Amino acid sequence: MTNAGLIADIGGTNARFALCRANGEIFDSMVLKCADYPSFQDAVRGYLAKTGCENVKHAAMAIACPVLDDDVSMTNCCWRFSRKQMQEVLGFDSFALVNDFVAQALAVPCLDESQRVKIGGGEAKSGYPIGIVGPGTGLGVSILMPVGDEFTAIAGEGGHATAPAMNDKQAEIIATLRQKWGHISAERVISGMGLENIYAALREMNNLPEEAKTAAQVSEGAANGDELCFEALSEMFDFLGVFAGNLALTAGAFGGVYLAGGILPRPSVLKMFKESSFRKSFEGKGRFNAYLSSVPTYVMTAENPAFLGLAGLVRKKIA
Repeated sequence: MTNAGLIADIGGTNARFALCRANGEIFDSMVLKCADYPSFQDAVRGYLAKTGCENVKHAAMAIACPVLDDDVSMTNCCWRFSRKQMQEVLGFDSFALVNDFVAQALAVPCLDESQRVKIGGGEAKSGYPIGIVGPGTGLGVSILMPVGDEFTAIAGEGGHATAPAMNDKQAEIIATLRQKWGHISAERVISGMGLENIYAALREMNNLPEEAKTAAQVSEGAANGDELCFEALSEMFDFLGVFAGNLALTAGAFGGVYLAGGILPRPSVLKMFKESSFRKSFEGKGRFNAYLSSVPTYVMTAENPAFLGLAGLVRKKIA
């Protein structure tokens, strides 16, 4: 098969692959465990062998690490490779490699109404930047900048900016966590590990014995009425609101702010998120409350949204 491009979303644990046709159709999606393959090259070849797709000439992939030059070193996986060498070895005529959150950002213009859930008021204005924030294992951040009739995604490491506090309680949470790490990035309180950190901090602040819980356990506890778990999740939502509001102000994101990642779309979490004070925290900027009240916020609910963005990169290359 030659009339298809290869797309992949490569994380520290899983490598998600699929094929894409010139019309944008995505098919033969498959998840491989990174630990099962000694190298990035082996994983790509493993997927192509499983699908029986030979002679693929065009690829677009997203990878969970900074993509700055030819040498790529994954943050949470042992894979290291040269982009140029990998393209030659795999026989690609074109090989687009982007940061994972660039792919998430590029998916935004492709979403239909069934693939997003609006939170709060405001209406998107065309021709303005769009902010994207994604709490998952870590915290991803990107900005879509309009360029003519298209968008350019700006990659960055905004999740490692200093965590913002809107009130005394949030400041106390950060101060408690600072005893362990010193600098507290936004990722330390807005992500899966962030939820775990907040829960641990709240236990310490309430003089409760140490009891570690995973993010999934905290979320489940919150949904089942555990007061401390619910408090931890609510605080993460508020931290996210403050951070997303900061991004909207910085970018002038009248095109909206989209919330991606693997946490919020989960049905039980999304229900609590809709009822949370996220939007109040998002708009709570004093003199600029009215400014932010006009900026819409959405949760991205599409399955594998990175594939939508990657398909846009590769499909025009397919003969």
